[in-house]
Amino acid sequence: MLRSLFSGISGLRSHQTMLDVTGNNIANVNTTGFKSSQTQFQDALSQVVQNASGAQVGTGGTNPAQVGLGVRVAGVTTNFTQGASQLTGRSTDMMIQGDGFFVVRKGADTFYTRAGGFDFDATGQMVLPGEGALVQGWAAVNGIIDTNSPLTDLRVPAGTLMGAVATTKATYEGNLQSDAANGTVIERAITAYDSTGVERALTLTLTKAAGGWTMTAASGAATASSPLAFTSTGALDVAASTGLTAPGTFALGAVTVDLSKITGFAGVQTIAASTQDGHSAGTLQAFSLGADGTITGSFSNGLKQTVGRIALGSFTNPAGLEKSGGSLFRTTVNSGNAQVGAAGTGGRGGLAGGALEMSNVDLSSEFTNLIIAQRGFQANSRVITTSDELLQELVNLKR
Repeated sequence: MLRSLFSGISGLRSHQTMLDVTGNNIANVNTTGFKSSQTQFQDALSQVVQNASGAQVGTGGTNPAQVGLGVRVAGVTTNFTQGASQLTGRSTDMMIQGDGFFVVRKGADTFYTRAGGFDFDATGQMVLPGEGALVQGWAAVNGIIDTNSPLTDLRVPAGTLMGAVATTKATYEGNLQSDAANGTVIERAITAYDSTGVERALTLTLTKAAGGWTMTAASGAATASSPLAFTSTGALDVAASTGLTAPGTFALGAVTVDLSKITGFAGVQTIAASTQDGHSAGTLQAFSLGADGTITGSFSNGLKQTVGRIALGSFTNPAGLEKSGGSLFRTTVNSGNAQVGAAGTGGRGGLAGGALEMSNVDLSSEFTNLIIAQRGFQANSRVITTSDELLQELVNLKR
């Protein structure tokens, strides 16, 4: 048989593979997080017709003569360039800006994906729709995240409770007018909380007399009082304010009240209750996503607290990953193990909420490849036809 016949057959097979890859790329032009593939060819074995010879005295060397035996597919590589972003406005849609993959778990297996269109199931678990794969990350404990701890299934269930925290410190600041009229009474209150979240008022009453200002504080059954003295520069004189301890605090039950930022200048009255560190219990109402993957919950008590953080994985050779369907990738021996960490660290990209990464398929390139594959297929089929005609002529020698 003619060698060209088999070369043409190998060309048909290889270009058919190229058509398959190109067709799959075009089919996934609108698939979220899809990464296009490219076909690479290489020549097959070559048959040596004449070996090379070295130069000798009076005779020059000759080059080898070889006839190729066709083509084969060297590989199908994945293109991991960034896809275009599409704004969706959904708080559960997330896009990686840069390198990295979301880490998801399906049964006992761990997969990686660029598709960030997540949803919640009935138990509040963050999942990849269609696959049901569970998004991996770190859960917060009292608003603190330990990224060195093992990955867990991320849960952001509606009604997540933020426990109450008792007030341990309250701060008052501003200026107490030194030239106020005698008999002036100023009352400033701030809401404090006990360990169960029950509110109670913490009231500071300031009275101006001929000898200066006197402070009286009350919170429930707890009371405290002290004269307030100021230096010639307007700073609080703790030594002369006999009821205060350095740097200007006093105890009111279990609460430490800080007056160290109060000044005593003339003509201005700006004394006010500033802050306290307690709060009531609250339930999760909404959440938002930060660029580092931190999920911050907004609670019914008006506070915000970190509830979790999404993990990202990166690879030394992402082209070595194996596509597993469902926009998922699986590690192989040539991809290396995933380096898991927070977004924005270790070469991993940042995250954008309310957006999705679209397919990186370039239709203009794919249709050009379609034409190239089609013409290559046609040319190789013509080689087979021509080889067949030659064989027919050979057979017709004997009539």
